[in-house]
Amino acid sequence: MILAITNQKGGVGKTTTAINLSAALATKGFRTLLVDVDPQANSSMSFVNVHELEGSMYDVLANADVVLSDILLEAVKVPQLFIAPSSISLAKVEAKLLGDLDGHFKLKDEIDRVRDQYDYIVIDTPPTLGLITVNALVAATHVLIPIQSSYFALEGTDDLLETIDKIKNRANPDLQILGVLITLFDKRTILSRDIKAEIGQVFGEKLFKTRISKSVRLEESPAYKESIFSFAPRSSGAYEYYKLSEEVLSRV
Repeated sequence: MILAITNQKGGVGKTTTAINLSAALATKGFRTLLVDVDPQANSSMSFVNVHELEGSMYDVLANADVVLSDILLEAVKVPQLFIAPSSISLAKVEAKLLGDLDGHFKLKDEIDRVRDQYDYIVIDTPPTLGLITVNALVAATHVLIPIQSSYFALEGTDDLLETIDKIKNRANPDLQILGVLITLFDKRTILSRDIKAEIGQVFGEKLFKTRISKSVRLEESPAYKESIFSFAPRSSGAYEYYKLSEEVLSRV
């Protein structure tokens, strides 16, 4: 499975989900690759020192002489997890890809070179619907959509679903929505419960039963370059992301 974690809205827990779902799958013994194509590189920072990189996803997507396997690194503290790191320079790659006839397929071509070496590949995408995100959706077999439990939760979702439909119609007919994940959930508030019901009405069975609660420990763990499983293994965040990994595995 190649899973793109996508929502064009920022601050919805997309990178937190990429980090901890990847770590959960690796901890279960699955050889897992986390491909970070968000120029903010927050997923990469959680597992490797981005200031010492000799290559990044920018080089892979912009330079024909660099392939994905050239830049892969083993994650610190998480056996079986490998990282294709990003860097801020990735923000410049869309201009280069726009000039290529096969610009939409660049990431797919690179992942196809290594996909047989991994049980699961997770792609962390930027908070836009630009060409980098389109590359991720063309390369993926499945999409996971994190949605923040907030008043404007579903705003912009139509644009994302329209983009997924367009990609299914042309470039990637087999692309499937694996599920929708509610993040930053606060079960104490009526608003959160109302929004959960609203998201459930829109997405039905696609909505994961697991919800990710607001958690200080989840916010802190990337700063210490750790997943929630090593940073706070007894926290609610670790329990919820473990449950999510079980649900993800049950759907593929």
